[in-house]
Amino acid sequence: MNEALLLDRQGRIAEAIAAYERVLRRWPALPNCWYNLGVLQRKTRQFSAALSSYQKALDRGVAQPEEVHLNRAVIYADYLRRDEAAEKELLRALALNPAYIPALINLANLYEDLGRRESALATYEKILAFDPNCLEALARYVNIKAFSTPDDPLIAEVQRALAAPRTSAAERASLGFALGRVLDSCGDYAAAFAAYAAANRASRSSAPAAAARYDRAAEERYVDQLIAAFPSARGASAAQLARPQPIFVCGMFRSGSTLIEHVLAGHPRVSAGGELDLLPLIAAKVLAPAPAAIATAAPQHLQALAAGYLETLAELFPGAEYVTDKRPQNFLYIGLIKLLFPGAKIVHTTRAPLDNCLSIFFQHLDHHMSYAADLMDIGHHYRQYLRLMAHWKGLFAGDIFDVDYDAFVRAPRPLAGELLAFLGLEWDERCLAAPPQGRAIKTASVWQVREPLHQRSSGRAQHYVRELDELRAYLEGLR
Repeated sequence: MNEALLLDRQGRIAEAIAAYERVLRRWPALPNCWYNLGVLQRKTRQFSAALSSYQKALDRGVAQPEEVHLNRAVIYADYLRRDEAAEKELLRALALNPAYIPALINLANLYEDLGRRESALATYEKILAFDPNCLEALARYVNIKAFSTPDDPLIAEVQRALAAPRTSAAERASLGFALGRVLDSCGDYAAAFAAYAAANRASRSSAPAAAARYDRAAEERYVDQLIAAFPSARGASAAQLARPQPIFVCGMFRSGSTLIEHVLAGHPRVSAGGELDLLPLIAAKVLAPAPAAIATAAPQHLQALAAGYLETLAELFPGAEYVTDKRPQNFLYIGLIKLLFPGAKIVHTTRAPLDNCLSIFFQHLDHHMSYAADLMDIGHHYRQYLRLMAHWKGLFAGDIFDVDYDAFVRAPRPLAGELLAFLGLEWDERCLAAPPQGRAIKTASVWQVREPLHQRSSGRAQHYVRELDELRAYLEGLR
């Protein structure tokens, strides 16, 4: 057991798993070993094995079983897309410990993904009843609650929490983004921008030491390397299996990719894959160092990677004919996509630059997207994205379809028809229907996509003319 712990600390995960398996073959009644094995199997994406190990830990009386149920729920919800099973695990955790805040947070978040607003609100209220100082729950509660006036008492509560000395930078970030959303929705735009700016500063200061600040020169070098690695449309020999077929959706964050995925998922032949992490894993771990190793990969290697990708899709979405892979950063991997799947179709979502950049600034994004906390860094990243997309279109123009968000919300039917025709799909009226209750949407746009189509987000930058002067000049002439 000590050997396994040491191997884990050294990052030798496969060897640590083997050590735990040796222990458990001889002493199978050790619940903590089963739990630790499950943790490592989850790290290595052996999800079925991890679920089994966690269950064995539960069967053998592991301490704090509610934590094990929580871990099982995360696997079901985040990796296997089995939301009903995730909810059952969370409810089992709460049956054991009704005040277990991590399970309540995850349950509320699951209800948000599923569009069950009242259930989410009630769960956040339960958290705050157990722990009034759970500021993350307060921020999430405020973020999904409807407000009509900026003098609502709940807004004052958020402002008091923001001013409290005990509030951490991470909590100030969550509260600040929630406050900005409320003020923006109430039309108090100057105060909203100030709240968002403070939230971004707090987010940046709360980032772990390993999260690097955005480096504009490094970003430019990386785009240069991608362009150099794919100077032409290399003749790919990777075989594409019959099904499921991936449909790749990409673009800047907040450019309408979730909306377009919803439109596609309304078609009976298409399943919504959401923001899959399969391409980044291939690029970062299998074909490292990227991008040079991607461009020089052997055809047999590419065939194996393509087959592995499709096998994973088939496991996650059994019986699906088409599955969307809607990770916005897929625009970085278009060269890799075309090597793995020569016939792949890429749906590229676009939006008015100022609206797009402002929407990113107004969103609490992960620290690894370090550009998102500064307007001018966002503008720089936007320019590099356009430069790379221009290169990909020069190589693969016939396989990239641009969907303009602003044009789509004005007149969705003709553009949806063109998009389906591009993908070789027949028209289906369900593509323009609201997402059905129970379909999980695991992105920041979960609530916007569930509303009827509207144009409120188009031209949003007009409310922030003074605040966007510098960015407007920097992006002049772009579309």
